[in-house]
Amino acid sequence: MEVLTSILGSVVAEIGGSFCGSICSRIRPVFGFEKNVEDLKKAMKKLTDMTNDVKHLLESAKSNGRSATIEVKKWLRDVEEFVNRVNAVQGTPNDGGFCVCLWYCGRRITTGKEVEKMLKEVETLLKASFPNGMLRADDLPKPIEYIPGPSIEHQTTASRTLAELVKALDNSDARRIGVWGMGGVGKTTLAKNLNNMLNSDSSNRSFSIVIWATVSKDLDLKRVQRQIAERLNLEVPIEDSMERTAGRIYQRLEKEKFLLILDDVWESIDLDHLGIPQPEIYSGSKILLTSRFLDVCGEMMTDVEVRVNTLSDGEAWKLFSKKAGEVASSEHVKPFAEAVARECCGLPLALIIVGTAMRGKAKVELWKPALKQMQRSVPRIRGVRDKVYSPLKWSYDSLEGNDIKACFLYCALYPEDFSIDVNELVDCWLAEGLIDEQQNYEDSVNDGIVIVETLKASCLLEDGAREGSVKMHDVVRDVAVWIASSLEHKYKSLSRSGIGSSEISVAELSDSLKRVSFVNNKIQELPDCASQCSGVSTLLLQDNLLLKVVPERFLQGFQALKVLNISRTRIKSLPPLQFHDLRALLLKDCFALEKLTQLGGLSRLQMLDLCATRIRELPQEMENLISLKRVNLSYTSNLNNIRAGIMSKWTCLEDLDMRHSGYRWRRKEQVKDGEANFEELGCLKRLLSLSVTLKDISCLGSEDITWLKRVRSYEFVFGPNPTSNSSPPSRNERRVAISGPYIRGSVLWSFVNSSSLVLNRCDEGLKEILEDFARSSVSSFERSNSADSFSGLKSLSIMNCSLRQGKTLNATSSDLLPNLEELRLENLTGMQSISQLLGHLGLKFSILKLIEVSRCDEMKCLLLYGKFITTLPNVTIRVSFCYGLEKLFDFVSEETSPGQVQPIVQKLQRLELKTIPKLRNLCRLEESWPSLERVDVVACDQLVKLPLNLQNASTIIEIRGESSWWNRLEFDNENTKSTLQQYFRPYLFQGGKTEDQRTSNSQARQTPPIFTSFLGFSNNAADPMFGSVLETMTSPLD
Repeated sequence: MEVLTSILGSVVAEIGGSFCGSICSRIRPVFGFEKNVEDLKKAMKKLTDMTNDVKHLLESAKSNGRSATIEVKKWLRDVEEFVNRVNAVQGTPNDGGFCVCLWYCGRRITTGKEVEKMLKEVETLLKASFPNGMLRADDLPKPIEYIPGPSIEHQTTASRTLAELVKALDNSDARRIGVWGMGGVGKTTLAKNLNNMLNSDSSNRSFSIVIWATVSKDLDLKRVQRQIAERLNLEVPIEDSMERTAGRIYQRLEKEKFLLILDDVWESIDLDHLGIPQPEIYSGSKILLTSRFLDVCGEMMTDVEVRVNTLSDGEAWKLFSKKAGEVASSEHVKPFAEAVARECCGLPLALIIVGTAMRGKAKVELWKPALKQMQRSVPRIRGVRDKVYSPLKWSYDSLEGNDIKACFLYCALYPEDFSIDVNELVDCWLAEGLIDEQQNYEDSVNDGIVIVETLKASCLLEDGAREGSVKMHDVVRDVAVWIASSLEHKYKSLSRSGIGSSEISVAELSDSLKRVSFVNNKIQELPDCASQCSGVSTLLLQDNLLLKVVPERFLQGFQALKVLNISRTRIKSLPPLQFHDLRALLLKDCFALEKLTQLGGLSRLQMLDLCATRIRELPQEMENLISLKRVNLSYTSNLNNIRAGIMSKWTCLEDLDMRHSGYRWRRKEQVKDGEANFEELGCLKRLLSLSVTLKDISCLGSEDITWLKRVRSYEFVFGPNPTSNSSPPSRNERRVAISGPYIRGSVLWSFVNSSSLVLNRCDEGLKEILEDFARSSVSSFERSNSADSFSGLKSLSIMNCSLRQGKTLNATSSDLLPNLEELRLENLTGMQSISQLLGHLGLKFSILKLIEVSRCDEMKCLLLYGKFITTLPNVTIRVSFCYGLEKLFDFVSEETSPGQVQPIVQKLQRLELKTIPKLRNLCRLEESWPSLERVDVVACDQLVKLPLNLQNASTIIEIRGESSWWNRLEFDNENTKSTLQQYFRPYLFQGGKTEDQRTSNSQARQTPPIFTSFLGFSNNAADPMFGSVLETMTSPLD
């Protein structure tokens, strides 16, 4: 029994212990429930804070295009699931008592266990770490992305332009860079090459990010924003406003050193609307844009504008033959292929399209019509119309206003590669009514100049070969001819200019035409029959050098003419002109024209150009030309009779140009009966510009010349062999040219009343003349205590005079010409340096802009400095044909040592030196010129050192000279030469001489050295067209 009791007791004890242990373990969570819940609440608060921090970080990163790693995303999902479970048990009742129903106690035991488990889980979540970071590394955009495109490697022209862009990027002051040029010239290609070069560039100019965005003609700012945002890996919801997107882009970029490339910009863009930080504020960031229009660059406030030029002939042929394939180089095809390539005129887009279209065509019969079509501006070659003409037409379509479009199409009436005189072009526009004719002539011309500059800024016109001229790129002209002949019926034109025609086909003429051009052909005879051209307003026949007669019947069909140009032909006389609406009659350089008859009916004529004709007098009937605004009688050396009363009837006259005319104006008491006198010009109330030759200074000493005050610009020439400028005076320019014995008595009046003065052939000696002027100036200064009476002179030219004779000049302390901007000296003897003039006139050169010296063989040094002059402003220096000149600048000072004097030309930007065989030095060897940008050196064989080093090499834009001279130049180190090499442009050689030398020799043989074109004066014989005309005209006249 005891044994049984013992056994039962042990069993019961064991069972009881197990039961109690089980019960205790089950009810433990009940007793610790309150504390566990409180601990869980605290842990959840920490977890919530941590989660919010992570989410805030990710939201901020998202605005910068970053996203969370997989580990962080999983942690956030775990947290979300955990929070949901916690929320599920938050609703469990808690009465705070121990005595509860047995069924409820069981539920609480279960919840308590969950709380304990949750405490462990939350501790795990709180201890989470992200060894790979919280943000994906591959979300960071690459600093520079490669952009596929054609390479410009081995293209010299494009590589030079690329070097200019790189230079601009290195310039801290160039925050906005404009790249401009005509359509199809390669702006986008250049920008892509710049982007890709930066991608492989390890220099310090590297940007944290380079962004490319294509803008295009139809501006869509939201699309541009989207491109920028995608490049930055920013997610932009479609529903986001532009303002919100701009804010996100701004926040992203304000932390970066960025380069934004905006390609194909057609109009100004507000960077704030895009969200682009202003580069002027955020140092180091830059904006580069490409555009067809220089004006757009200006509106975008670019600091540097780089023009993209067409390819050279050699580069163009390489590109064309590459696209056309081997067939282009075959013996029988190559001549035609080269001609077709030339028609593309270096435009890469045209070369690529045309070359590809002709690829594999081995038959000459296929190349001949292609060449003819291109010469006649007919876009029948596959792809030319859609891929070349249409894109260029966009530039035409973007011109604002029909008048400027009509002005552009008018330029296509002239031949390919033809330099169009701007003044002549504007006269035609004005006569056609394309410019407001209600204002005065000068203001109308200014409006025309604005149109010219607008077309140039749109790359639809470019500078011509001569100053004051423009031309059209061949492909642009082809597009204009195409538009005018087939698309714009109200400007429908027939342009047969420059194609070598010997006759005019009447069948091509019709009433539907508005303009007809046969400029620059070989026409000898015009049809002697009436043509059906009742709607034609412009007829251009100039530059037909063999044309002798204009039949009256031919002109009878052109009753609506407003412009008639027969310049540079061999006509001797004009047929009766019965054009009641004719506004412009242009007969310039008709060297055989001797008589003017039957012009009296042209009552609406506004422009009459008789320059360089052989007329001897103005017929009385010309008094009926009461609407004349501009008359050009310059270079009419045979003109010796103007009847009184003719010009006084021209009450609308605003511009009278009689430079180099044979007629010399005199006072009323000096002329013969019935002859026009100088006082008669005072009746022209609207006269604004006047250029005439006067018999003597007494004309300006007459009792009443107050009418001169209303004349804005004038040129008066005195003397037996007067020398005047080749161009009429510009607005507000008062020009006086005196020669021979008339100088001494006229010099003071000239210094006081002119802004530009030319002294030529000082027979009495230049020293005496300057002495008279200085003495008069001192007297004037003493009377008025001011030298303001001489402050108007801005340009002084002295030529063919001597400083050898006469007494030594005394120096004056006052600058007698304080506003002098231009100093020109030619063929002065006895002058060893310009400094010989400085002291006597007290010249300080404080605002001088130009020094030009030519044919002063005794000059040893251009300027001595340290005594009168210690520095020069931003001046351009041109020196030519000074055979004794050994150095440009020499240092002379009694008080200062050379080492203490700064370079005299710290601001010099342009230097031109031509044919100076003894020139050895430009300045002291230790000097450098920090602002020098352009250097031209020709035939200066002993000059082997330029004031350039690595420090100032960055300012250089261009160095031109012979290759042999460049190779002999000495530099401080090889790095300087290699840096400058990219800016060197060699002159072309023929027969061992430069083109400049040949031109100089040619001019020396043909004409006396009176202010050559190098000094800003033109010599007509040097003009190719003039030379052709002269050669033709020297043959016997029939």
